[in-house]
Amino acid sequence: MQVFRPKFFTVIKSYNTDQFIKDLTAGIIVAIIALPLSIALAIASGVSPERGLYTAIIAGFLISFLGGSRVQIGGPTGAFMIIVYGIVTEYGMDGLIISTIMAGILLILMGVLQLGNLIRFIPYPITTGFTGGIALVIFTAQIKDFLGISAENLPADFIGKWMAYFKNAGSLNWNSVILGIVCIMIIALWPKFNKKIPGSLIALIVATAAAYFLKLDIETIGSKYGELSSSLPMPSLPAINLSTVKMLIRPAVTIALLGGIESLLSAVVADGMIGGKHRSNTELIAQGIANIASGIFGGIPATGAIARTAANIKNGGRTPVAGMVHSLVLLLIMLMFMPLAKLIPLCSLSAILMVVAYNMSEWRAFRDMITGAPKSDAFVLLVTFILTVVLDLVIAIEIGMFIASLLFMKRMADTTKVNSIDGDVHQLSDDVLVYEMTGPFFFGAVDKFMEIIDESKKPCKALILSMSHVPAMDVSGYRALMSLYLNCKKHDIRLIISDLQAQPYSVLEKAKFIDKLGSEGVCESLAKAAEMAS
Repeated sequence: MQVFRPKFFTVIKSYNTDQFIKDLTAGIIVAIIALPLSIALAIASGVSPERGLYTAIIAGFLISFLGGSRVQIGGPTGAFMIIVYGIVTEYGMDGLIISTIMAGILLILMGVLQLGNLIRFIPYPITTGFTGGIALVIFTAQIKDFLGISAENLPADFIGKWMAYFKNAGSLNWNSVILGIVCIMIIALWPKFNKKIPGSLIALIVATAAAYFLKLDIETIGSKYGELSSSLPMPSLPAINLSTVKMLIRPAVTIALLGGIESLLSAVVADGMIGGKHRSNTELIAQGIANIASGIFGGIPATGAIARTAANIKNGGRTPVAGMVHSLVLLLIMLMFMPLAKLIPLCSLSAILMVVAYNMSEWRAFRDMITGAPKSDAFVLLVTFILTVVLDLVIAIEIGMFIASLLFMKRMADTTKVNSIDGDVHQLSDDVLVYEMTGPFFFGAVDKFMEIIDESKKPCKALILSMSHVPAMDVSGYRALMSLYLNCKKHDIRLIISDLQAQPYSVLEKAKFIDKLGSEGVCESLAKAAEMAS
């Protein structure tokens, strides 16, 4: 099967004018939504505003053009904000660019190795936990600009930020607070009047006009970053050597892991909305190419954006053309209006990101899992959430997956049963023991098998083990069967196994265990085994 098959080249064969008009409309609307978000996410990530637009333009275009989803919209997202901020703080802008390019290479390798389908093995409590954790950290990071607090060089960690806020609470700017609250109210109430134009854009325009005409003493993009570039930069690469690569491998893995997870989750959500099916490995390769290009043009990490993808679908976008239009519209806006962006108050951007954090928190799903899900799932959720907030996203996912795997194995082991069946049911004499096993026979369930091994030490003529309800077996299960066989042989007991399914039979055949039992030691049914034991 071909690994890299962009959807664009599939849908363009039957493309028509009607769909182009729908894609054009959706692309323009999504660009309007992406404009304030791209600027806000860049600033919140610790980089200059235009870098967010570079990312949405370059990476967004390539994700749509080369991706495996018909409707995916790519660009900077809130999930990357904390990671990017930490990388910039520790390694500088060059470190971020190199990490982004390295992450792109890793994403391409993930796609080539066909790891796209592995997303389904990440449990829901983990994705909910780290998404909620990221949302809380994003919200926390916006407190400074929302309140207008004067505090430079804030710590990258969650607890350190809150300590800095309390320490500098006396520098709160009430103009910023009031304007920020007005922005949140506009974003919340605007959809009641108009659902086509995003409330975040209206809030941005109102806040900018208020700050400019009322001469409010608040921090703006211009006061913090000065003049902004209104053109794309020339492609360039920072100096890269082996020691730099070794130093940045962990941030690169973090970006690649989160980018892969978020983009494929977004594609799955989009599939459900349009009744389609994305090509996961193609999507990973496209994400990798997009991140390499974003880094070369001075952008930040990009991935599929669930909210913008949903907006694209709701406004009629059904092909990659809509995402490509979105990027081209953003390019036109940047070329024509970027100098005006310096008037935007930082508190308005913080208000937009606070709403983004609220929407991505999935607090209702979080609440329902805590109150209604099994305790084990709630535990995984809380551990992942807390570790994401306090420590690191990768650590949170690693430990969350470890705990979830242990709990899954326990559940599987709990479903495995070994039951004794009375011999007279099959007209067998009392000196024939019959056991029936159900459930997967793996290392977590071996202890339940030990009672049969103990029974095989007692005087009897034959021992029958029915495995009709054993769908799978691992090497630990085989070793347990070998122990049973050796005990039976030692005590001159005939071992007969019946109803072997395909996978367990394959395991035992490769291990030459079937040869040890002989043709009369493996029966196709329990009745046949009973006949053999008579």
